[in-house]
Amino acid sequence: MEELIRKNLEEGKLPCEKAFAIARELRVKPLQVGRKANEMGVKITRCQLGLFGYGSKAQGTHRIIRPLQEVPPALEEEIRRLASEEGLACAKVWAISRRLGISKLEVASAAEALGIRIIQCQLGCF
Repeated sequence: MEELIRKNLEEGKLPCEKAFAIARELRVKPLQVGRKANEMGVKITRCQLGLFGYGSKAQGTHRIIRPLQEVPPALEEEIRRLASEEGLACAKVWAISRRLGISKLEVASAAEALGIRIIQCQLGCF
């Protein structure tokens, strides 16, 4: 796993998408890849939900997620159905994305518009 992580680094960081590809290749849970990267001192970048890893946190450019102007009713219904009091788990965002055939970023942006936090990163980043 360490070798695959090293091979997939971009500017010393591991993009979220590549971390998931490693998990699929090794047939392990994404959390295992995230934990190993953390042990190696490697940061995860470019969250597929747009929540972190895109620029400077100090300058406020680390997130690309923006609340949707208008959340389609079917999407709102799915988000509210799967969200808990704490928020909507990352894995649930992925499930909604697959079920409705839309991007993960769009689902996360809809949750943001509805004031629902994304929780429980599958890689363990938050």
